[in-house]
Amino acid sequence: MVIKTNIRGVSRLRSVCAQIVACMSPNLLLLNLGMAISFSTIAVPDLLNAKEGLSLDDTQASWFGSISYLSQPLGALLSGPIVDYVGRKKGTFLVNLPHIMAWTLMYFAWDLPSLFIANGLLGFGSGVMEAPINSYVGEISEPTMRGALCTLTLLFTAIGTFVMYFLGTVVTWRFAALICLSIPFCSMLLVLLVPETPVWLLVHGRDEEALRSLCYLRGWTKPETVKEEFDQLTVYSKTLKKCVICTNNDQDTKTCEHDSMNWFKRTALKFRYVIFCKETLRPLQLSMLYFLFFVMSGLNPIKPNMVNICGALGMPHDGRQIVMIVGAITCLSSVFVIMAIKLLGKRKLAISSLFLTAVSCVGLSVYARQHLDYSVFSYDVTTFPKEKSMLPLVLFYLMTWFTGCGIPWVLLGEVFPFRSRATAQGISAASNYVFTFLAAKTFIDLETNIRLWGVFATYAAFGFLGSIYLYFFLPETEGKSLQEIESFYNGKLRVFPDDPVYNFFKRRNNKI
Repeated sequence: MVIKTNIRGVSRLRSVCAQIVACMSPNLLLLNLGMAISFSTIAVPDLLNAKEGLSLDDTQASWFGSISYLSQPLGALLSGPIVDYVGRKKGTFLVNLPHIMAWTLMYFAWDLPSLFIANGLLGFGSGVMEAPINSYVGEISEPTMRGALCTLTLLFTAIGTFVMYFLGTVVTWRFAALICLSIPFCSMLLVLLVPETPVWLLVHGRDEEALRSLCYLRGWTKPETVKEEFDQLTVYSKTLKKCVICTNNDQDTKTCEHDSMNWFKRTALKFRYVIFCKETLRPLQLSMLYFLFFVMSGLNPIKPNMVNICGALGMPHDGRQIVMIVGAITCLSSVFVIMAIKLLGKRKLAISSLFLTAVSCVGLSVYARQHLDYSVFSYDVTTFPKEKSMLPLVLFYLMTWFTGCGIPWVLLGEVFPFRSRATAQGISAASNYVFTFLAAKTFIDLETNIRLWGVFATYAAFGFLGSIYLYFFLPETEGKSLQEIESFYNGKLRVFPDDPVYNFFKRRNNKI
């Protein structure tokens, strides 16, 4: 079923503004998330072998930089059930609480255990944010707006990263934590002003609230102007209310007796039919593999130690200033994606950004192999080269730009069916954080064994493999309704290339 919007008597600008306003609370969540995942980047240089106050050795710094990624999967797995139970709006409100506790504890951290617990809480809070953000934005937006609104969330994450890197140049890490504490409070206030998603309200039998919500989201308009879309959503929601166990066993849902079944058995059966179905497993595999290749393509594993890596590569400027510019480039690349996504589509952006990130990593690998001594080690500032060069700086900025054009998080809001959306988003986000933890934690081991040139060569290999995978299995979802996207994963397994080169070989194969 395809849901089309037909809003008469409401200007396009007004409708767009209403959806942007509704997204502001999730966007502030992502601003906070960007600051949380970047905090270790500004804290590690001050804490590494510090002469006074809290101090970390090489191993402790490696764990501190990656421990938040270890706790994020737990939060991500819990986020789906929370959002399905309390709703997208209340979920967006509640997930601010872990970060309020985390930033407070980080500011008052008095020893290493409290420091590590605070960073672990930041990771848990970041993980639990995933389902409400992606579910809410995906369900309140029109198909023609969804790509831009989901990409706008990337911009706020990038802004959060840039703000944290900027704070690292002007204030101490403790005061930066105190400043960050204001963001979750603002998000909680904003969420009080926006409605619940219409489809969640309809599924839970709250039709009048759903109609009011849709009127708000389509430009603060009257019910008659959104009647067609609301009627279509109502029909769609009725299919979601049917017993999933009966539906999958071709039974009559009118005589369903599964509600009286043992709770544990009924829950296990529902989980089986909702999660272990093609419509969920296929996009779940796509998103998890995309996250694996995206995370391992270069920028994410080096974030905790980025300041020192800039010095180890012989870049001519101060590492903190370079990191701040990295944040600014990430913001600019996110703005570029917002403008380009309608023109190029998500498929071309995803494939080209991953491929060009890998090319940049090849350049950094070749430079490190030819110009750096074997003794250079990013965790030891005494080994950094004295001679400086602009070439690694340019390649590093290019890698940052192309990484910022990646869109794995955009896909989470649209590739999963409604019944499994929040849970599948949580599982997918959890996989991203597991990959990021492994990437960040193993960086020091990789560098110890194969030096910086080998590290970047490894990341380039992941980028090239990911480009090939996305070329065959990533569909174009721009401008498609959630129901159309869901239909991509019905029936036989599909591949999605549609270009002259692929079609030429396909025709030749068919002739043979």
